[in-house]
Formats: sequence, C-alpha cells, structure tokens
Amino acid sequence: MDWLGSIVSINCGDSLGVYQGRVSAVDQVSQTISLTRPFHNGVKCLVPEVTFRAGDITELKILEIPGPGDNQQFGDLHQTDLGPSGVGYQMSISQNGTGKVVKKPASSSSAPQSIPKRPDVKSQDVAVSPQQQQCSKSYVDRHMESLSQSKSFRRRHNSWSSSSRHPNQATPKKSGLKNGQMKNKDDECFGDDIEEIPDTDFDFEGNLALFDKAAVFEEIDTYERRSGTRSRGVPSERPARYRHDENILESEPIVYRRITVPHSVSKEFCTEANGADSGLVVPSVSYELHKKLLSVAEKHGLTLERRLEMTGVCASQMALTLLGGPNRLNPKNVHQRPTVALLCGPHVKGAQGISCGRHLANHDVQVILFLPSFVKMLESITNELSLFSKTQGQQVSSLRDLPASPVDLVINCLDCPENAFLRDQPWYKAAVAWANQNRAPVLSIDPPVHEVEQGIDAKWSLALGLPLPLGEHAGRVYLCDIGIPQQVFQEVGINYHSPFGCKFVIPLHSA
Repeated sequence: MDWLGSIVSINCGDSLGVYQGRVSAVDQVSQTISLTRPFHNGVKCLVPEVTFRAGDITELKILEIPGPGDNQQFGDLHQTDLGPSGVGYQMSISQNGTGKVVKKPASSSSAPQSIPKRPDVKSQDVAVSPQQQQCSKSYVDRHMESLSQSKSFRRRHNSWSSSSRHPNQATPKKSGLKNGQMKNKDDECFGDDIEEIPDTDFDFEGNLALFDKAAVFEEIDTYERRSGTRSRGVPSERPARYRHDENILESEPIVYRRITVPHSVSKEFCTEANGADSGLVVPSVSYELHKKLLSVAEKHGLTLERRLEMTGVCASQMALTLLGGPNRLNPKNVHQRPTVALLCGPHVKGAQGISCGRHLANHDVQVILFLPSFVKMLESITNELSLFSKTQGQQVSSLRDLPASPVDLVINCLDCPENAFLRDQPWYKAAVAWANQNRAPVLSIDPPVHEVEQGIDAKWSLALGLPLPLGEHAGRVYLCDIGIPQQVFQEVGINYHSPFGCKFVIPLHSA
C-alpha cells in the first residue's frame, strides 16, 4: 500500500456526487477505499470517514501524493466492473511518476491492473488535467474545497462552524488562545470564499467616461421645466456660489454712492472692501459745511457735551485697539501698562483729547496730559479737566515733565483752524518738536485741513461724522459716528445713509 495518505477526488456520478479526502484505508478483498476528513461537493462531511465500493466509483483523480518521508502506503486498487453497464475504468501511473486518469472500457477477460509503486516523488510532479491544475498544495490549508462546484451553489464558511467540526480537530492558534479564538471567529464571520476573482482591476476612469453628465443635467432640466418644478440648471447655468457671510436671499441692487453733498467734492473716500465689493463711497465735506452740520445738530439737542463724550469714547476705543487690545490690556499683564501722551490745546479739540484721556485712564492706561497754563479757560475744558482729575491720569503744563523715553502712543489735539495764531507760540513749537523726537506713533483727533509746515505728521487720523479733505500728513483716515441724526444731514443739504454698519469707528481709503 504505497498510496495511503494521498489526497484524491472520487466522482460517484450524479446521484452520489463528488467526494474529496485523504486515503486512509484500501481493502483489496472487498474492493473498497476509505477517505478521512471527507468533503462532499465542497462541503465538509459531518462524519470523520467515508468508505466507497468500487462499483460506485465512476472516476478517481489523485490530487496530491505524500512525500517520500511519509510512511503511509497505498495498496493496489482494482477498478473493474465499476459500472452497472459493465464498463469499467482504470487508473494508471507511469514510470516517471506522472499520473493521469484514463477512461476506457475494461473487458471481462482482462486481468486486474495494479498500480505500480512510485519510484521517487520528491523530484517529480503530478501532471493533471486543466481542471485539476486549479488545485495546488494549498488545497488542504483551504479545507480541500471542491473542484466541481457549480455556479448556482455557493458554500458559506459558517456552514461547517466549530460546532460541526470533528471533536479531535484542533483549532489553529497563532499567538495564544485568545488570538486563536479571535481568528476562528473572524473566519466564521468573514470567511466566505469568492468563486471567481477578477484578474484585472476595475477601470473607474473608463466607466466614468461613459457617463455624459451634461446630457443628464439637460434632461433633468427639461423635465422639470415641463412639469413646472424648480429647475436645478445645467452646470454652465448654475448660480454663483455665496460666501458664508453673504445673504443668499435676493435683494435690491447695492448702491455704493449713498451719500451726496450739495457742493463739489474735492476728495472721496470709500469704506473697507468686502470680497468682491468695492466699498461704499464717502465724500469729503468742506470745513464750513462741517461746522454748519455741528451747529444744526446742537440746535436739535446734540450739545457740545454730548459730542465731546461721544468723541472721547470712539477715540479711546480706537486708541485701545492701537495699543494692543486684549493682548496688552489684561489682568495678567499689569507690569506692561501702556503709556499715552496727550497733547491738547486751549480749545474744543483740546477738550476732545481730555475726554479721550479720561476714558483711557479708566481702562488702566497710564495717561500723561499736556495742557499749557492759561488764565482764561473754556467751560468745556474746565469741565473735562475736573473729570480727568478724578482718575489716575497725570496732568502737566511744562514739556520738561513729559517723558524723555518713547511712549506707546501720542494723541495730537493741538491744532484748531479757529486758533491758528497758537502755532506761532513757543510752547506749541516745543510740543511739536517733542512729538517728532519721541518716535512714537501719532493719532490725530479731528485734524484740520490745511498743511502745517511745522505740524506733527500723524500715522492715523480720526474724523467726526464726515471726513474733511485731509492730505497725506493725516496718515490713515478713520471715521467715527458721533450720533448726528439723519434728519440733521438732510437739513444742511446732505443726502446721508449711514456707512458704519455694526461699528462706530470704520477705516476709510482714498478713492
């Protein structure tokens, strides 16, 4: 018995089907062969061993022959008189070790053929039919799957789960009991084998090229227009996309020039651009029209004290932003308090600067207020100084008391068109010289229109209500809302629509 342990496939016809397994016994007397761990039509049998009579076998194929190191033997198997019609089949093994199944009639007078012993299997290969070439040595590892499975039958892996396995069959383990159990569960859940695996990858690009997207959208658009439903439109007719801060609801066209003045405009500004918008146009007004606007506003109840308070709040808010905002002014940064120097003259613009200094001092800013000593002061200045004295701010009347080292910010409120003679006084020239030598950035509040040869060049300028035609010496121009009602603008001949939006201080750009 030289062929015990070989893996064979036995075809028993349409009634019994195909069995595969390893040869465990051959009985020459009773003409039977036994297979261990058998599979029936690709499904593992519930019994550990099956035995076949020679009369039931119509075809026998050797799938794998054990190596020379195995001591298992396979005896002679006579396969005559297998079929009911008297036609038999015999299996032969050539001398070079190659085997094949040969179907031929077996006469009743022919002697039983024996299978010769294989000389050497180590250096020889078993030549099988094309159907048999699909089976390799990995067949055992893959549970000896059937070679003759029909396409209408799919074996499910969990059809022979751990509950139907032979009691002596051990569960494979790789890295301990836990990993082996997890592997077993994974095999039962995800172990379905695929009958046919394509050799080439799916061509996604080629398949997508077959889809005419434009034609499909055109068909959808035609159908929706006929049915009266909302049209999505073809890709070329889709509406433009909106930003996250844009209103998707249709509205009236935007009018960018919503402020007009009764006289010719020497200079125009525009608000900060947002995305594709060019900004709202803000025209400049003459000093005379600006003065008339403030006078009419005061007649309607917007008094000087209210304007000073509003100007001080807006100017201090802008100054706090320039000083660093929350990054500079917070309880954890008390050792770096910003220092602001206020240069004020004895006029209304100086009172605006004092109001700004009071609000800055209330926000924990170190304020040094310079105001020259005069015998007669305006009532607005006296009231603002009285309030400023209640803060921690410092007031000086001599330039020698101003800091020699650079400060964080200089606020200029020295100039006033109605007090032009002050520019010829020594204290004014000395204050301008100190500001230019201190090398600190300068913020001018409500600067005048005219160019001053010995004036202070500002980095930022804050205009009130509507800007004046400021020159290059004014730096970056900002506009603040001091609370003038719209009817007051109309009374002086200005068609006005607020450009501030949600803010009280906005930047302006030269148009």
